[in-house]
Amino acid sequence: MSTVTMVKALINGIEVKVPAGTTILDAARSVQVNIPTLCKHPDLAASAGCGICIVKAKNNRKMLRACCTPLEEGMDITTHDPEIVQTRRTVLELIMANHPTECLTCGRNRDCELQKIAADFGIREDLYERVLPDLPIDRSTGTIVMEPKKCIKCGRCIDVCQNVQDVWALSFIDRGFKTRISPAGDIKLAESPCVRCGQCSAHCPTGAIFENDETQKVWSLLQDPDKHCVVQIAPAVRVAVGEGFGYPVGTNLTKKLYSLLRRLGFKAVFDTNFGADLTIMEEGTEFVERFVNKNGPLPLITSCCPAWVDYLEKYYGDMISLFSSTKSPHEMVGALTKTYYAQKNNIDPAKIKVVSIMPCTAKKYEILRSEEMASSGYQDVDVSLTTRELIRMIKQAGVDFKQLPDEDADLMLGDYAGAGTIFGATGGVMEAALRTAYFVITGEGLKDVNFTNVRGLQGVKETSVDIKGTEVKIAVAHGLKNVKFVMDKVRDAILNNKPLPYHYIEVMACPGGCVGGGGQPYMVTDDIRKQRAKGLYDEDAGLPHRCAHENPHVQELYRNFLEKPLSHKSHQLLHTKYTARPLYIK
Repeated sequence: MSTVTMVKALINGIEVKVPAGTTILDAARSVQVNIPTLCKHPDLAASAGCGICIVKAKNNRKMLRACCTPLEEGMDITTHDPEIVQTRRTVLELIMANHPTECLTCGRNRDCELQKIAADFGIREDLYERVLPDLPIDRSTGTIVMEPKKCIKCGRCIDVCQNVQDVWALSFIDRGFKTRISPAGDIKLAESPCVRCGQCSAHCPTGAIFENDETQKVWSLLQDPDKHCVVQIAPAVRVAVGEGFGYPVGTNLTKKLYSLLRRLGFKAVFDTNFGADLTIMEEGTEFVERFVNKNGPLPLITSCCPAWVDYLEKYYGDMISLFSSTKSPHEMVGALTKTYYAQKNNIDPAKIKVVSIMPCTAKKYEILRSEEMASSGYQDVDVSLTTRELIRMIKQAGVDFKQLPDEDADLMLGDYAGAGTIFGATGGVMEAALRTAYFVITGEGLKDVNFTNVRGLQGVKETSVDIKGTEVKIAVAHGLKNVKFVMDKVRDAILNNKPLPYHYIEVMACPGGCVGGGGQPYMVTDDIRKQRAKGLYDEDAGLPHRCAHENPHVQELYRNFLEKPLSHKSHQLLHTKYTARPLYIK
């Protein structure tokens, strides 16, 4: 058994013992010493770009950058003294000399890392002449907004886009003082390989990249007496929204959110988890048709993530036949709201406006992407807001969120099983699908519905499940770089007539799945992803029904409206199609 080599050192006179290779930054945190940073994000490798984390090593005349320098045996590190603090102030003042002072109108006001660190250092005046680049705002995607003049050149957005997501939509253009972020070739973001996942915005420390805010559009709809406004919340939102109000990470606020949304003025409050149960009924049946009845190609690949759909259409158009045709859960709820709900309540669907609260920026693109997302005869979902936008709406509304009573959703499209709620975490869609697929194939319920081997943050999870003597080979991938590994493996098998490596594949574009979505509260880390996911799995474990096919309101919907999974009507309302859009980019 290999042993871990440890190193001993002093940090501000405090003895520290850490594994070899640990950076000074992380070693300092282990003894409760906080070294300020600006370019470093826990998800990403250190770039050492800003220089704010500089420290001194005794007997070393140089200042070291703590984010990228490993602690060495016998080091004596000083993290704060007058010279270090003044150097950090100077670095900040130079950064701010190239940064606009538009904090009050910025999309990151009060949630900006540069703003916070400038306040911490008490910077109150400009010591250097302000020189601002004259760069246009790019709103072309309709999902995220890029304001390159607010970029501090930390490189986080480029790192996550290229090395975590493997999309390569962003890069640095020009050199020296003219360096700026842009899609390669200086094209619009919408013309680039961008899949609108929003991870660039989630990792940007300033207002250089942020979500397209549509809160005022929703307020206008709510204030229109001729509109019947309906809302739904995604599973991952309920375990993240509390971070905006001081709740511990992962606190599940489902019932408080129902109460809050009624206070905002919505006439009906539904839950995307209901749509997730429906997705499982349709997709699980689709898998059985392909796997058991040999009616369609394998492997079946999940399709509820719109950033992944965009990525597939651009890079794997030759494999579209493998994609599940089921819509994402919130689109299903939108279509049913303007048909089933409207008919049941004798409401003109033209007056119904559906708002989805999502952890995702790509959903803003999805609701507009094709005629298939208007299967009700109208645009099925009218507005998609991120968790961050909902937090702003709550604060604008003057509601004491913490003191709100718990309430239930409107059950027609709001009741859900545990299978629906775990959709928000990587592996959750696969686990939910297996619970129902087992029942559809065998006619029997599982004694233990927990498929723990598909849970967790490992980038690619490969395993198999035994269904009454039949092996089902599955893969779960999250983060598009990991997805590429899985898809290339499948493509190789198909092109070279090899045995298929998998029968069923779950894909989520964002690391951790929807709990780490591009529209969630900022500064997510793997620890935060785990805590948010735990909030969903804990809810699942406590619900009376844990399988989608057990949901009584789903059963009623099929009995009275849709007939059965994969029926003509369910295909019309709950399924979609895809179009290859190759970029020809190598």
